Amino acid sequence: MKYDAVVMGGGLAGLLCGIRLTQSGLSCAIVSAGQNALHFSSGSLDLLTHLPDGQVAEKPLSMLSALKAQAPTHPYSLIGEAQVAVLAQMAESILQQTGIRLKGSCEENHYRITPLGHKRMTWLSPEVVPTASLHQKMDIGKIAVVGIEGFLDFQPQMVADELQREGLSASAHYVHLPLLDRLRENPSEFRAVNVARWLDRTENMTQIIEEISPLVVDAEAVFLPACIGLDSEEPVLELQRRLGKPLYLLPTLPPSLLGIRLHECLLRQFRRQGGIVMPGDKVTSVNCINGRVESIQTRNHGDISLKAKHFVLATGSFFNNGLVAEFDRVYEPLMELDLCDISERAKWTNKQFFASQPYMAFGVKTDGKLRAQKGGVTINNLYVAGAVLGGFDPLTQGCGAGVSMISALFAANEIIGEISKNEAMQAEVAQWVFSIRALKAVLNARCVLLIALLQKLIHCTQGQNKQVQMASVYA
Repeated sequence: MKYDAVVMGGGLAGLLCGIRLTQSGLSCAIVSAGQNALHFSSGSLDLLTHLPDGQVAEKPLSMLSALKAQAPTHPYSLIGEAQVAVLAQMAESILQQTGIRLKGSCEENHYRITPLGHKRMTWLSPEVVPTASLHQKMDIGKIAVVGIEGFLDFQPQMVADELQREGLSASAHYVHLPLLDRLRENPSEFRAVNVARWLDRTENMTQIIEEISPLVVDAEAVFLPACIGLDSEEPVLELQRRLGKPLYLLPTLPPSLLGIRLHECLLRQFRRQGGIVMPGDKVTSVNCINGRVESIQTRNHGDISLKAKHFVLATGSFFNNGLVAEFDRVYEPLMELDLCDISERAKWTNKQFFASQPYMAFGVKTDGKLRAQKGGVTINNLYVAGAVLGGFDPLTQGCGAGVSMISALFAANEIIGEISKNEAMQAEVAQWVFSIRALKAVLNARCVLLIALLQKLIHCTQGQNKQVQMASVYA
């Protein structure tokens, strides 16, 4: 099987890279091992919230110069300030095209409300998540924070208490939904995704309204755990319409419904554009010859190789086994690619639990075009994107999703540019071949004409010689 590009990894970076490639008319396949980090995310996306020295980045794009001075190997620093700005806007546009309703802008961060009621800075948030501007107080009136009885992944009293500390009017409530009694009997099954499968059913909406309505009579807005709207936002919008009040969802403990929905939207868009997904598969070996990856082999395809002009490594970090840590070393398992400078084992972690942990910045080392290196030699057609990159701390710098999307789009654009350049060269060569053949045809035609003229001349000359000979005989 041969493609223009094969992406190893089906998370945020892999999917966004694939969407950009297929948008440009290229054939692309994604090899995805299984669940990815999106299933454990809040559904909000960070671009950059803090510099390595702890300085707050309210306007991410304006802080890129300072970031480069402090972290020259950060993926944003390698890509360049101007390109990051362009690619951030492109990411916003692509996400909008997939049908995901997000709010926010790369020009300035905003606050989202966390499951504990705290404010956390971010770039893009789902429309259903409560947010606030950086320098403005949230003004939505009285808030009813409603939890589900028996659902331990969301504590409405903790949320309400924190909102009150922020000066907001909030009250906590629990709703008992008899339709969830089956799940309530088994706490291990009482999770957001399973709850949503019951709450999303049209026939259950009336019972939900009957139970919630008495609790929110005095409220002007309702906060619920994100346990509704697994496959689409329609159940959320219907519940909001029938309650007659603004309804907001707060992400829960993993698996996260908002993160899963984001993943599914991206996956559908990639497939709509003709992309091929190989779910539940895993790359087992990479065939690299003379500084180029020729093909890869996967667990499910056995001896059948996947060939492509370009490859993208987007296998994630330690969480997804894109990086592997042993007691005394860290390595990239597919090709033993070069990694960013890794200190001695004792310095991998910081004793301060909430401080930046050095191991979080471990990852694959690349050149300025995000191409992987092995033994100091660049692999010309292997690009690296997402969490497997080194040089950044996604948690303390608040840039995990941003690095995934920006690096993915950068790699995709590089591939598109390379293929376009090669196609232009091939077209130019084809034009030259056509011109040479045309010239050869013209020359051949002229040669034939010249030979014919010479033959005629010879014939005429021979005729004249005969006449001279006959005249001399008569004389």
